[in-house]
Amino acid sequence: MKDSLVTVFGGGGFVGRQVAQALMARGARVRVAQRDPSTALRVKPLGGLGQVQFIAADIRKPDSVARAVEGCDIVINLVGILNGDFDAVHHQGAANVAQAAAAAGARTLVHMSAIGADADSPSAYGRSKAAGEAAVKAAFPGATIIRPSIIFGPEDQFLNRFADIIAMAPIVPVIGGATKFQPVYVADVAQAIANAAEQPGVHGGQTFELAGPQVMSMKAINGWIAKAIGRDQPLIDVPHAFASLLARLPGAPITRDQLAMLGRDNVAAPGAPGLDALGVAATPLGAVADKWMVRYRKHGRFAGRASA
Repeated sequence: MKDSLVTVFGGGGFVGRQVAQALMARGARVRVAQRDPSTALRVKPLGGLGQVQFIAADIRKPDSVARAVEGCDIVINLVGILNGDFDAVHHQGAANVAQAAAAAGARTLVHMSAIGADADSPSAYGRSKAAGEAAVKAAFPGATIIRPSIIFGPEDQFLNRFADIIAMAPIVPVIGGATKFQPVYVADVAQAIANAAEQPGVHGGQTFELAGPQVMSMKAINGWIAKAIGRDQPLIDVPHAFASLLARLPGAPITRDQLAMLGRDNVAAPGAPGLDALGVAATPLGAVADKWMVRYRKHGRFAGRASA
């Protein structure tokens, strides 16, 4: 991978910064493709002099995508949304990236999808992810598909979001409490993507489901967070009927599509190749999350350390 030029769509985001750092540690040159490159400047100090470049690109616009992949060896698409026009981003956008990568003669394409990608999914998110995978495979048959479960890390919008609520609320309402997840550490995902990009002859054309070592229900995750930050508020299950009404309100904490997603477990399929197949050992939640959960404790780092 040394001296290879890698275009990373979404390289300035939560996962993208970790992926960029993993690539640069292997000697790659990274071109961060972002709608607004100024939002990705935090990537620059992660590499050496001249190792990072930035380009404005919107995966919904084929011309900008073609410019972003010009002359590159490897293309990685990490762009995804949780609300909005899913088809435009996850399907058409993914197709634009795959087609441009093929036209540019890139030797490798890694596309990040999600566990739950399914043409028959009850959520538009899941259906759009499945359509995106199909479009990528049609345009670039040797692409590697990465399907992570919920990704956690210092700047995630998952653990941190719930920790913020738990730190302030007298009781904690839990929507979809029985739904199961396999939270996966962002650094593990980044290393897996870098490994897939580095060895297309080994991993190309395959789909990997990246999941952590623990299967946890939504309610158990909230309970773990509460314990980690030294709180003991009651966790109250929100009935599905009430959650459905709540999701219809403007500014609700959950959308109707997100509620539909909670109707299915978000865990790796039995026998699906995962982190281990990409040479990465899965990191347990308790092994690393204390590093940033500490700020949610009443007395921060001076509070008693929660047990794992």
